[in-house]
Formats: sequence, structure tokens, C-alpha cells
Amino acid sequence: MGNVETQPVVRSISVEPNDTKRLASLCGQFNEHLRQIEQRLRIKIHNRGNIFTLYGDSQATDTASKILMMLYQNSILTPDQIHLAIQQFSFESFMGTSTNTMLNSAIDDIENFPAIRTKTGTIKPRGINQQQYVQAIKTHTINFGIGPAGTGKTYLAVACAVESLLKNEAERIVLVRPAVEAGEKLGFLPGDISQKVDPYLRPLYDALYEMLGVETVAKLIDRNVIEVAPLAFMRGRTLKNSYIILDESQNTTREQMKMFLTRIGFNATAIITGDASQVDLPKGNQSGLLHACDVLKNVEGISFSIFGSKDTIRHPLVARIVDAYEAHEKERP
Repeated sequence: MGNVETQPVVRSISVEPNDTKRLASLCGQFNEHLRQIEQRLRIKIHNRGNIFTLYGDSQATDTASKILMMLYQNSILTPDQIHLAIQQFSFESFMGTSTNTMLNSAIDDIENFPAIRTKTGTIKPRGINQQQYVQAIKTHTINFGIGPAGTGKTYLAVACAVESLLKNEAERIVLVRPAVEAGEKLGFLPGDISQKVDPYLRPLYDALYEMLGVETVAKLIDRNVIEVAPLAFMRGRTLKNSYIILDESQNTTREQMKMFLTRIGFNATAIITGDASQVDLPKGNQSGLLHACDVLKNVEGISFSIFGSKDTIRHPLVARIVDAYEAHEKERP
């Protein structure tokens, strides 16, 4: 794969057992999976059968060897899985370190971190930030997950809520979202309250369907175990024994955010997710999310988990798009 003669040989590994189908899956069509690892870790990979020779920085090749060994355990691989594996090993967070100690520690932590159990399977946080986010949710009453799209903040919030419900640690899941996207107002949308707000909660529904199944979700909604509510209808309520998820919180006003946070009752957990770069409020209205971060940053019992483009678990191009937009915003006067 490319001209490798000028690179020093750093490491050779053999993957066992020597299985043709597994090797084909590991390498990918036209070696696309190997190229993906090469580009991300800035190394060169050459293989002959089940023998892989890695060229480049010693730390990078050490990480690549661990990734290859881990991926070889799967019989079917996709480019998305390769990307997630690289993220899981959190190599990019340690590019500036001089030893492997921190990297190996992070790898051990990721592999040993307990999975979130749902009805349809288990979900494992990927990367250190996701781990810390899940741990914060389990140990704090109010939790903020802030970052760009694709970082898993909403998906993991729903997973924690589902697990808590299945363990009977919570009696209900309440899904809340401000409906201000594209300047629409709920009154102009057809249907009852649930039908009006449903389009805005589609990402939450998708996660619930994946973790519980469509029929189970429908039954739980009918029994009011899962409740869908527009933010405006939270006023005057006190929610206890519940998991409350406020999604797209960057589109709350200061008053709405304060109102929501003061709805929290005993044995309740609130998770507020949002992307500070995607505020759709009319000009002149400060985001309730940004205001809350400033006001509540030192309040005990509240956690803040900040995600960046490197935490993105969608296509690698998404992370580069996020970075480009952030850089453009900083350049604007």
C-alpha cells in the first residue's frame, strides 16, 4: 500500500486464526479499511496473509496493532466500525504525549467500562468523554451534555433513561424539546399535543425504538410511562421518580431554562443536551443553555460534559465540517 521502503519497520503482528474471510473483512474492499487506519494514525500498513507490518511512529503503530487485533475478532466490518474503533482508543487525545502510559490506561478504562443494558442489547460508551458523561449522569441530579451533532450526547441520555426504567430505578421517562426550529409554532401544526411535538422529538423516538422496540415504546406511551411534552407545558409541574431529557436546549430562552430546571423533584434525573453553535432563537434572545452554563457552573450536584469534534461518532467528515464551521465563526468580526 504505497511506497513503504523509506519508512522504518516498527512493528510486525500476526492475527490468529489465519482465516481468509476475516482477513478480507479486516482489510476491506481494495484495502479501504487499512487505508482508513493509515490516514487517521499517519502510518503505513503492509500485509501478506495474516502478517501485518506497520511503519511509522512507535506510539501510532502500537495503537494500530491494538486496533487491528481488536477488529479481527469481528467477522463483518464496515468503515463506520473502523472509525469508531479508532475513536474508542482515543489516540488523538494523546498525540502530544511522550509515553504510552496514558494511552494504555485509556484503552484499559474503555474496555472495562460497564455497558448500558437495554431491552434489545448493550450499549458501550466510546471514548473517555462519553464514559465521563455516562458516569456523571449516574451520579448527578442535573446533567448538561453540550457539543456538536454526532457526539452521542442524546443517544446516551436515552440509553441511561431506558436502563434506569428497566431496573425500576425510575418510574417514567419524560421527553421535552422546545419547538422553535424553522420559526414554526406548535399552534400551526396539525394534531393533538403529542402529534404536534412528535416531529421535533424524532431523534429521541429513534433511540427509544432501537433500545426497546416499536411495540414496547407504543405501549409505554399509552400507559404514560414515556411522556412526550413540549417545553411550554412543563410550567407548574414537579417531576419526581423520573428521567427527564430536554433535547435541543440551546433553543430555550433564559426564562424557559430556569422554569425547566426548577421542575425537578425528588429521585429525578434531568439531562439537558444541546449544541451551542446551533441556536435558532430570534436575534436578541440569549440562549438559556449558554446562560445556564455561566450561572450554574459552580453549583454542586450539576455536571457539565463538553464534547468536541473529535468525539463525533458519525462519518469522519462530520468532524471536519464541525471544525470548519467553528473556525469560520471565530474569524467573523
